[in-house]
This record gives sequence, C-alpha cells and structure tokens, in this order.
Amino acid sequence: MSTGNEAPATWLSQDAHDRLQAELDEHIANRPAIAAEINARREEGDLRENGGYHAAREEQGKAEGRIRYLQELLRTAKVGEAPTADAVSPGMVVTIYFDDDTDDTETFLLGSREIAATTDLTVYSPESALGKAILGGRPGQTCTYTAPSGADIKVTVVSFEPFSG
Repeated sequence: MSTGNEAPATWLSQDAHDRLQAELDEHIANRPAIAAEINARREEGDLRENGGYHAAREEQGKAEGRIRYLQELLRTAKVGEAPTADAVSPGMVVTIYFDDDTDDTETFLLGSREIAATTDLTVYSPESALGKAILGGRPGQTCTYTAPSGADIKVTVVSFEPFSG
C-alpha cells in the first residue's frame, strides 16, 4: 500500500532522456563562459550600478538551477516504456469526457512538462486538479474536481494507455 510519500516515477523515452542529457551537458560546458562574463563585468567598476554584472549573475543562477533540476530528473527517471498499469497513472495517454456528454471528449498525456516537448498532445501534470482527480481511475469511473475558476467539473475516464513517445 502506498503511503502517499513516494513521488510517481518519471518515465522518459530514450530520445527524451538523450535530449535532456545533451541540454545538461551544454549547460555544464557553458559554465566557464558565464564565469568569465561575470569576471569581465566585475572589472567594470562599482557593482551596485553595474547592470551587466547583475544580469550575468542572474543568468548564472538560472543556469545552475536548471543544471540541478536536470541532474535530479535524469538521476531518478526511468528510461524506456512505462509498465502497463490497470489504472490511470503518470505517463499515460488518457481520454475522458466531461459531465455526462460522451461527445465532449479530451485526450491528453498525464505527465511532466519535460515530456511535453516530445509530443503534440496536451500534457496535464499529475499534480494538477484534473490529474489528481483521475489518478488511479479506471474506464467508466467518474471523478469530480474543482477547476481554478472554482467550478466543480465532472469527468469520466473513457480509456488510457501507456505513452509511447
């Protein structure tokens, strides 16, 4: 039984993993250039009024944050096909219909924003209101969630299948 403390596994296709690894390698390779830019701007004088210095420091902070994020994602991600599940879980392509209108359907990927770059499907996070409502759902199961607007929305799971990238 899940205690609710474990984060769902992030599944990446080999292509997505390789693309993220290349981005990480590029950020790491760019570290000396950013450091050189900071040093060059520092030598321009008074740091309190040096916009170039502060911009370079901000760029460095963003790059280091992205490096840490990518390192952790790649360290914990599972590469390959997500295992077949008997209920809606992250990494699934899900079809739902809204209210009781079986003609008002939407098909989307339940996953992380990193996966969004590898597909034309709309991607909803498992942490979103809709994602939380349908996690663990099975075909025919109806769930209700509260939209950011405050409206209660009823959806029924039609089908789901593992995302193949």
